[in-house]
Amino acid sequence: MRTPPSLLSLSIDSALLNLSNFSDLSPLPDHILLDLFLRTLKAGKLTEKILMLFMATGKDEVLALIQSLNIQLITPVLPTSKKMSQTNIGDDEVDIVIGALHADLTSFLNEWRPLFSRFHLIIVKDPDLREELKIPEGFNLHVYTKSDIDRVVGSSYTAINFSGYSCRYFGYLMSRKKYIFSVDDDCIPAKDDKGLSVDAVDQHITNLATPATPFFFNTLYDPFRKGTDFVRGYPFSLRSGVTCALSCGLWLNLADHDAPTQALKPGHRNSRYVDAVLTVPARALMPVSGVNIAFNRELAGPALFPGLRLAAEGKLRWETVEDIWCGLCVKVVCDHLGLGVKTGLPYVWRNDRGNAIESLKKEWEGVKLMEEVVPFFQSVRLSQAAVTTEDCMLEIVALVKERLATLDPVFARAAQAMADWIKLWKAVGSGSGSSRPSNG
Repeated sequence: MRTPPSLLSLSIDSALLNLSNFSDLSPLPDHILLDLFLRTLKAGKLTEKILMLFMATGKDEVLALIQSLNIQLITPVLPTSKKMSQTNIGDDEVDIVIGALHADLTSFLNEWRPLFSRFHLIIVKDPDLREELKIPEGFNLHVYTKSDIDRVVGSSYTAINFSGYSCRYFGYLMSRKKYIFSVDDDCIPAKDDKGLSVDAVDQHITNLATPATPFFFNTLYDPFRKGTDFVRGYPFSLRSGVTCALSCGLWLNLADHDAPTQALKPGHRNSRYVDAVLTVPARALMPVSGVNIAFNRELAGPALFPGLRLAAEGKLRWETVEDIWCGLCVKVVCDHLGLGVKTGLPYVWRNDRGNAIESLKKEWEGVKLMEEVVPFFQSVRLSQAAVTTEDCMLEIVALVKERLATLDPVFARAAQAMADWIKLWKAVGSGSGSSRPSNG
């Protein structure tokens, strides 16, 4: 009688079939990892992505085996040559932008090392941060400081303030890559509902590299995700979709409440991992958060800027509205230009930070402003002459001056900041990339 396979053998066989869905193999015991690698070789499934997955574990036995076998599957095995799974997007087409509000980035970057070591990083130091940044070795990065901001921006664009969370927008300006992934420095990689590490970059790029469907809602969510499709009655004329310009990820733990809600529910945490992506319908507004987003830089970049800022704006998420304002701008622009915005996956894990009750005093002004802001953006209709994101933004500037500026001085300042941002984007952000930081 034939001996049945062991449970361990069956588990390794199952893992072999699903290797392309894994983002982290380091939790596996050494002997199982080694057996899985050998079976991968025997089955002829050692692709570039999977080889990098094994190498990222840092396990000595696996690395020694790869070296002893002189594996030359990829030539060369470099981060810039790797292709993102499920897409034809190369790692060299993506920038990771991080706004550094805290000096010690060691723990943050080490948590992200398995993902970020493949990419070029842009780190923008909050110009109000006095301490020197602490950055671990092993990353391909540029660091921008206050002196770089002053050198690039100069005295011509005084309405733009890059302090606090807004420092990340300077990274958007300086990037020359097609796609940007931006994450706050209080976030780390999340685990999915199976306990596996989430490859946030890959999921964002998959969202951006596959079409969006804003003009007819698909009740099975994103029809371009594996395992789903268009529902009955979906017009075939709309099934090709449109280009996705913005991918808005979510996060676990600290939910995206405003300060009043968080103050009333201090113990509430977001613990539900929902495995779904959907396109936000056309003409539906949404509050974008800069905590975890990715975007097509050419299409969405000019609409993502530090515009509306509260007079008492601080260094905590509850005390800012700048990303909500530019999220409304980018959605109106995308609707007008026939572009898509997706929300849902990927998740990150967001650590607790700040006191909601203390922040309430600062954010309350922003909460009240939204009662004027949202109806305004709901009424915005752009002209057919606006054929680029920059064109659209300048028309929104004119409408803000006309309809909102007389209600509160904060809107007049926002309009000026928007106008300056577009000038700056055209002068610097569309350049060849010659403006690099002096500190390398």
